Amino acid sequence: MSIMRGGGELARSLENNVEGEVLFDLFSRGRYATDASIYQVVPLGVVVPKTWADVEATLAIAREAGVPVLPRGGGTSQCGQTVNRAVVIDLSKHLNKVVEVDSENRSCVVEPGLVLDQLNAALKPTGLWFPVDVSTASRATIGGMAANNSCGSRSIRYGLMRDNVTSIEALLADGSKAVFGELSRDAMPENNAVATLFQDLLDLGGREAEEIRARFPSVLRRVGGYNIDALVPNGVPDNGGTNNLAHLLVGSEGTLALSERLTLKLSPILANKTLGACHFPTLYDAMDAAQHLVTLGPTAVELVDRTMIELSRDIAMFRPVVDRFVRGEPGAILLVEFAEEDQAENLRRLAMLGDMMAQLGFRWGDAGKKDGGVVEAVDPGFQKQIWEVRKQGLNIMMSMKAERKPVSFVEDCAVNLPDLAEYTRRLTEIFHKHGTDGTWYAHASVGTLHVRPVLNLKLDQDVKAMRAIAEEAFEMVREYKGSHSGEHGDGIVRSEFHRAMFGDRMVESFEWVKDRMDPAGVLNPGRVVRPPKMDDRSLFRFAPDYVVPELETVFDWSAYSGAGGGFQGAVEMCNNNGACRKVEGVMCPSYRVTRNERDLTRGRANTLRLAISGQLGPDAFTSEEMAETLALCVSCKGCKRECPTGVDMAKMKIEVLAARAAKQGVALREMLVAYLPRYAPYAAKAPWLGNLRDRVPGFAKLSERFLGLAAGRRLPQWRRDIYRQQELPMQGEEVMLFADTFNRYFEPQNLRDAEVVLQRAGFAPVEARPPVGEAVRHGPGGSRRPLCCGRTFLAAGMIEEAKAEMRRTLTVIGPAVARGVPVVGLEPSCMLTFRDEMPALLGDEWTAEQAKQVMLFEEYIAARLDPEGGGFDLPLAPLPQRSALLHGHCHQKAFNAVAPIQEVLGLVPELEVELVNTSCCGMAGNFGYQAETAAVSLAMGELNLLPRVRAAGAEALVIADGTSCRHQIAEGAAREAVHVARLLRESSDLALN
Repeated sequence: MSIMRGGGELARSLENNVEGEVLFDLFSRGRYATDASIYQVVPLGVVVPKTWADVEATLAIAREAGVPVLPRGGGTSQCGQTVNRAVVIDLSKHLNKVVEVDSENRSCVVEPGLVLDQLNAALKPTGLWFPVDVSTASRATIGGMAANNSCGSRSIRYGLMRDNVTSIEALLADGSKAVFGELSRDAMPENNAVATLFQDLLDLGGREAEEIRARFPSVLRRVGGYNIDALVPNGVPDNGGTNNLAHLLVGSEGTLALSERLTLKLSPILANKTLGACHFPTLYDAMDAAQHLVTLGPTAVELVDRTMIELSRDIAMFRPVVDRFVRGEPGAILLVEFAEEDQAENLRRLAMLGDMMAQLGFRWGDAGKKDGGVVEAVDPGFQKQIWEVRKQGLNIMMSMKAERKPVSFVEDCAVNLPDLAEYTRRLTEIFHKHGTDGTWYAHASVGTLHVRPVLNLKLDQDVKAMRAIAEEAFEMVREYKGSHSGEHGDGIVRSEFHRAMFGDRMVESFEWVKDRMDPAGVLNPGRVVRPPKMDDRSLFRFAPDYVVPELETVFDWSAYSGAGGGFQGAVEMCNNNGACRKVEGVMCPSYRVTRNERDLTRGRANTLRLAISGQLGPDAFTSEEMAETLALCVSCKGCKRECPTGVDMAKMKIEVLAARAAKQGVALREMLVAYLPRYAPYAAKAPWLGNLRDRVPGFAKLSERFLGLAAGRRLPQWRRDIYRQQELPMQGEEVMLFADTFNRYFEPQNLRDAEVVLQRAGFAPVEARPPVGEAVRHGPGGSRRPLCCGRTFLAAGMIEEAKAEMRRTLTVIGPAVARGVPVVGLEPSCMLTFRDEMPALLGDEWTAEQAKQVMLFEEYIAARLDPEGGGFDLPLAPLPQRSALLHGHCHQKAFNAVAPIQEVLGLVPELEVELVNTSCCGMAGNFGYQAETAAVSLAMGELNLLPRVRAAGAEALVIADGTSCRHQIAEGAAREAVHVARLLRESSDLALN
């Protein structure tokens, strides 16, 4: 086990008895103080168990010490049920296995920390899936889903979590174990304490059957309180039969028992589907139509409102999809899915959907009807893209940059479909009454809408508005005989309203169940029963004393609000919904290796927020603990694109590095990397000297000891034949070629090949050279020191030096751009600095509009291939290799610059290209060479990239534009990777010869 500082006797006792991690330092506790709700409660400590024995030991020690425990999965709860003044038990890191799959009986047994997407990936070969398809499937754990009684977009067909959990092996508060499952009311298996507990629970169901039937709403989406209706045999009083006691634990939010293993009911995978995007001029029209559309037997009817459409168009990764499935400017869209076994039937129902829309009075171009209709999606890839936009609904809504944001508290009310339109109209009137409006999306098929009033909970007046809206909204839900809690559980935000919704007697029954199963209140107290007030501001993430003092920042954060020129607002954009915990895409490579909350975009953003607001002590922003928090961030920029709320951790890390550099200076190793572009001209004169480190035995170990450079890593090799343009091309359209430091000095042939390719295509590539008259000279003929983008200085937090390099470069690049000359380069991390950090640092000196003219090699070619791009005529012939693996650089992925590579490679005749599904390669500049991070670097590569490269045949090409990527592939897979420019040059040589 390992322990971090703090915690006193409790921590020491846990340390001595737990194999896993024990985290009691303030930084770690702060990272577990929030979930996706509005609340923040700093836990007593955190245990990350390796085994279930660790969980048992933690519960026993906590019970003995008189402190509560809180089981936690992905930490994405929206109501505050996964934050508490307790010892948090994080089950997601290790207790996440599929224990057993029974395909014949369509069931499986899993551990509670298993993520839904990972379960379904494991089940896919069997043709089965777990169909409670919540939008957070990429990070939602099965244990957390059971605790919340989660639902999903297809609940109209598959029901809720309780309908799909058949049994739970659980640890009770007193340390005993029990299996909660199907149980005969008349035949208790044994005469022991567990049997007595079960009998007492069933007796409660018998006593309260009439009250339960009278007070529980009949809507499908009722998850409020404890599921004590499961204690009434078959839901009918005095009917004998059986009960499934697992259903009592489902929805109990970790307050009754800790789930060790869950047995789940599986369903056949939906192999065939169609999707119709039904457009409506108003939200009311859409809600009124839902009751009719469900008669066609869809598997899902999901709402996307006007606000979500507009916000999605502002997010780069969603814009192309939204532009494809949204026609015009609708007030709302209902996504209607059909998923019968026979695709012909799905197509028939899709056609009927269009007919029904016309019958309801919606058809484009028909003067007698309202504007609307159906955009059909039959292609599975297109459907998947549309559903991804819907799945990210919460994060998209939370991407609002103003201090007022959509707040979850009346989020999941459920009403019957005939009441849905009037419910939304009246709720909108309540919002307007209190000076705000709401966002709407989600499950129209079952009358449950995710509606969030837009409020600023830093303001007392908006907190009061929240309370008033909640009370009025829940009163209206009671009037409609609906449910105030239709998904996402109760937590802090809804538990206090159980008495008003269900009555005193029902709440007393809830309390009886809690006291019978957990008399000492050791399991997540204050949730579901005996809760605090939902508007208790001492429990808020932004408590009354929350303040961020002014701080000096280096980037332009003016798109946001708050201190540091908006840096505060940028950090606070993290809503803790945990999209960064996924295992697809780029974000977040360090988390995928360590599975630590610290090494996650969310964990880092929370740490930054706590630090700048003074909650982690003085000077926390520049502390060693902050440096440790950011140590494994490789600045891949995956979060810049893939975080729906736009948390840009790469820039935020530079802010911390800059503050630390200003306060403490820069270490020698980082200085050596930062100044590389400046001393490179001299090193190239005697490359043998620079290469001694990897050629003389013992030198590598000395470099590790004194500089922190990993002895097991070979450094890039210096060369004498560096790139210099020998003569200017005489004809063709001018293109400025920016030669980056790494290709110039370590792989110069790439630049020579790019130059030849551009010339053969009829262009005149002119090397971007320093201003005439510079004093610093080197090399034959006294040529001036080459230009630099400043990237290496940024990575060390040396902002003024970075700016100096940028400004020096812009004296050459700027005039070219002003003349309309495109600037083209090879290295993604360098060229994309012109688009990303440079405008944010230099302001009006270099704007985002100017930066559009600075392109990567393939981007330029692809732009020329556009019908209005002017053309790119390059003779190409088939290569000896007919297949290739393509690895995109992280920054290319972040700026949507991988597609141009694929388009350009498509020019090479007979070449089949496979884009490898990878995150960061792991090298990430100097990250892979640092002694303390080299192992993590290789582990990142081993996630996807290196195994796929090794598995490729020897005849396959490996293509990677990034210098670091090519080095990682060479080191980790013993394969040479090439830049696209080299491949095009070889293909062109064959065509011309």
